[in-house]
Amino acid sequence: MNLSTNSLYIVSTPIGNLDDITLRAVNVLKESDIILCEDTRHSIKLLNHLKIKKKLISYHKFNEKKQINSVIEHINKGKILSIISDAGTPLLSDPGKLLLNECLKRQFKIVPIPGVSSITTAMSVSGYDDKFLFYGFLPKKEGELENVLSTLSKLDYSQIFFVPAVKINFYLKIMKKHYLDRKIMIAKEITKIHEEFFRDSIKDIKLFNPILKGELTIVISENISTKRPINEKKIVNKIKKYLKNYSLKDTVELILETENISKNKIYQLCLKVKNEKNN
Repeated sequence: MNLSTNSLYIVSTPIGNLDDITLRAVNVLKESDIILCEDTRHSIKLLNHLKIKKKLISYHKFNEKKQINSVIEHINKGKILSIISDAGTPLLSDPGKLLLNECLKRQFKIVPIPGVSSITTAMSVSGYDDKFLFYGFLPKKEGELENVLSTLSKLDYSQIFFVPAVKINFYLKIMKKHYLDRKIMIAKEITKIHEEFFRDSIKDIKLFNPILKGELTIVISENISTKRPINEKKIVNKIKKYLKNYSLKDTVELILETENISKNKIYQLCLKVKNEKNN
């Protein structure tokens, strides 16, 4: 297998089960002069398993800018460089984008070596509509998370997120506010011995006790309520009744308890009823 010089190879690696490495990925890593690794201590386990001994360079989000010039210099000298992440397909919620764009600027060849991705792996077993959006890691702060999910929940596509398992209950509590009419699948340790998938409606899923470990891939279904007709007239009548005694906010919450309709749709109907009443 002859690899091109003045090129950067984007090599996908297993997300758990080491046997998921592709033959082409093995050959590329064997012929690489240098392998850029997110964590050399983690990657050495895979390379030892494959009996590959190469020069490893630590390349992660904290040193990415600092390392770019020296990496570019190696490529200029005709070295064959590959980049791998700790698991899965590099650059997807992993470092490497700055380097890739610098290589494109210099007209270096970018060669993808496809393989495993937790994104497509989780999506393939979800059973949800395969028109999906991948977001990556969700914000850690509640206010920022509320804003992001408020926007995303208006989009009628399946959606995929990464979250640290230790914060799963924090994310579930806020998802319950925004994705009432959807299903959820939580994938834990995909392809590993303790692989597990938790499936439920977001409305009914229980918080975890004890807390899960590791990193989780969450898949949220398309908006199921859009697949069924909504009796809007009935809901509007309820809104009129509730608005006589409750605030707009409380009315929205009361309707949510009994109707299979998105929070945003209820809010819009409440505003419409309130405006008609004032005119």
